[in-house]
Formats: sequence, structure tokens, C-alpha cells
Amino acid sequence: MTAHVIPDMRWPGTGQSLNDSLDEQLLRDRIIFLGSEVTDEVANRITAQLLLLAADDPVKDITFYINSPGGSVTAGMAIYDTMRLVKPDVATWGLGFVASMGQFLLSSGTLGKRHLLPNTRVVMHQPSAGIRGAAADVTIQADVFGKMKRRVAEITARQTGQPVERIMADADRDHWFDAEEALAYGFVDHVVGGEQPLTA
Repeated sequence: MTAHVIPDMRWPGTGQSLNDSLDEQLLRDRIIFLGSEVTDEVANRITAQLLLLAADDPVKDITFYINSPGGSVTAGMAIYDTMRLVKPDVATWGLGFVASMGQFLLSSGTLGKRHLLPNTRVVMHQPSAGIRGAAADVTIQADVFGKMKRRVAEITARQTGQPVERIMADADRDHWFDAEEALAYGFVDHVVGGEQPLTA
């Protein structure tokens, strides 16, 4: 399937692309948008935006929209740690498809300010190990992965109010949620939009 992207058009006399202009407008409105896989490059951009907006105004909320299939756990944790570090509340909004680290970041928003649009689908599953190499290295990586998986589950349990053991069991395979199910599970606090918006 061919990905559809906004053409890299340039504004005359500025050298600035339409993409640059969109990013700047969103940042002026204190909006960050994650619309792709979570990679190191994406995480670096989002953490920089969080720090920039926090420095600009340490009180006013930052709004973080997420439509992401997930990605790198370490990259996602860099975003998570920065969300916890900055002083402004980070209000998260899930739309479209929010899975894996996307789901984790959605749930990492400030309590009471985590939202879903009504037709969003949320998927929780355990982190992918991607373990390879010599036998000794595989053993070390497996130990690190086990600790990382437990850490993600513990944070998710704290965010949702679910027991860690349930999080571990539910994340063992892809676990799908519609918006109302995600609300009931504790991933978010509000489902917004539609004929009858739901509130926590």
C-alpha cells in the first residue's frame, strides 16, 4: 500500500515547506502530533517539542494527539520520561489506531486529561523482544527484556488501576479495545465526540 504524504511544497521566498508551516502552527497552539511509528528519530522530535513548549509556558497544558501503531520501546520510554519531566500537564488524545507504545503513551497523559475519539481502536500487547546474537548476549538481552516488559506492565497498571498480573495476562497477545472498552479498562478518562459523548 502506498503511503499518502503531504507534498513538500515550498512557500515562495521563504524556503519553508508546507510541512514546516503545519508543524509551526501546531506548536504555536501547543499541539504535538504523533502520526507514525515510534522511532528514535520521532522520539527525539517529540521530546524536543515537549521541552520547547514547557520552557515557553510551564503552566499551560500541552495537547498530544496520537495515531500510531507503536514502535521502539526505548524510544517510547524517552517520550514517556519527558512527559513526566515537564511541568505542564500533557493532555493526550487518541484517534484512528493506537497500539503498543502508542497505547502506552496515550495512557501516560495527565490523569483526567486522557481522551479518545469514538471510532478509535486501541491495541495492547507486550513489547517485542527482537533478541539476536551470540548465546551469552541472548541471555543478557532476554533478562533485560523481561525487566522492561515488567516495567511497562507496572506503569500501565498504575495508569489504569488494573492489577499488574491482569496487564501481563491481557498483553500476552494482541488485545483489542473499542473506545468504550478502552475507557472502561482505564486507558483514558473520556471518550469525546459522537451523538452521546462519554465522560469518566
